[in-house]
Amino acid sequence: MATPEKLLVLYTGGTIGMQMSADGLAPASGFEARMRTQQASENASELPQWSFRELLPLIDSANMNTGHWLTLRDEIVSAVQRHGHDAVLVLHGTDTLAYSAAALSFLLLGLDVPVVLTGAMQPAGVAGGDAWPNLFGAMRALHRGVAPGVHLYFNGQLLHGARCSKLRSDAFDAFQVLPRQRQAEHVGISALIDYRQARERVNLAVLPLHPALQASHLSALIDSGVKGVLLECYGSGTGPAGDAELMAVLRDAHARGVVLAAISQCPQGHVQFGVYAAGSRLAEEGLVSCGGMTREAALGKLFALLGAGLTQAEVEHWLARDLCGEMSD
Repeated sequence: MATPEKLLVLYTGGTIGMQMSADGLAPASGFEARMRTQQASENASELPQWSFRELLPLIDSANMNTGHWLTLRDEIVSAVQRHGHDAVLVLHGTDTLAYSAAALSFLLLGLDVPVVLTGAMQPAGVAGGDAWPNLFGAMRALHRGVAPGVHLYFNGQLLHGARCSKLRSDAFDAFQVLPRQRQAEHVGISALIDYRQARERVNLAVLPLHPALQASHLSALIDSGVKGVLLECYGSGTGPAGDAELMAVLRDAHARGVVLAAISQCPQGHVQFGVYAAGSRLAEEGLVSCGGMTREAALGKLFALLGAGLTQAEVEHWLARDLCGEMSD
């Protein structure tokens, strides 16, 4: 884990660089100058050499979508392969920071450089705020050496990019990795799914199971043309197995080629279908267990696999196996 010699800081927007407008805080350009001014107050010997790029248009991360994920992936790969950068620091809003970190973990599989994402709960310049500590803390971590792969740096912690979630809306320690059972088989990275594989946007949906869910709701979702559905199941992977209409919708969707992935709604839960009959029935209808993956990781993984043009069977194969530490310790 060598100190990077050519770090790229990729600025996408977010609270960290926002300034006040007539409508409230909004993304603002000119952040490189503010960074370099602040760096004069930091210990430069602890920081790598860096260059800066704005990813325009700057956005509030509440507007982040899967197309932005692909743009980020392309920018990072280009920075490494075409421009010789050996590390990338992404400045990103916190609302969808964990989602982007997870998605990039799978979109950049096999890329042999560290990619660190960070942001802030308060804009840079706020007295006692977390923007400069997070930004320059991430740079110091990179200077000390960070393993290749995708990471999230926040509140002094370097977190696994495909394991973390935003748990609090107004505190500096908003991001954490909760303990989950991660016991899936770890496998090597195939060329079919590494960072060199072309990707395209795919239509996906996330649906939590709940007592008010009806078969017609799920049927309408399937009929919208989704290629994959991430179902947030109860407990260890159970659902309303006694609802014959709902089970028929799942069965028909799977027969039509829709990938059905399952995670647990529990913050520290994992899916283990064989524990209860209600879980075994879901597996019989075509659901694939995502083990102890977070919602962010499972969605990002599903997007990366389906976006690579894999078949339903291929997606299900890779979905159930650990690719970068998302479901194996």
